[in-house]
Amino acid sequence: MSNINPSDANSKKIAAGICAILLGALGVHKFILGYKTEGLIMLLVTLLTFGLGGAIMGIIGLVEGIIYLTKTDEQFLNAYIVEKKGWF
Repeated sequence: MSNINPSDANSKKIAAGICAILLGALGVHKFILGYKTEGLIMLLVTLLTFGLGGAIMGIIGLVEGIIYLTKTDEQFLNAYIVEKKGWF
């Protein structure tokens, strides 16, 4: 399966979920999960659109944070660590 241990996946799930809810517009949660491209997209959209894009990225972050935290540890591990699902 994956070389990450389930408790590490749970720690990433909690950290990514909380960061997505609080700092979603900056893409911090994407960097936590190792998704550099997606994180950079969110960060640049927020910074380069002077607010409008940041509001949209914030909503996306909020939704992703809720999704992360409501998945079981196994679902999160499979979707975001093993399969590397970058968005939602």
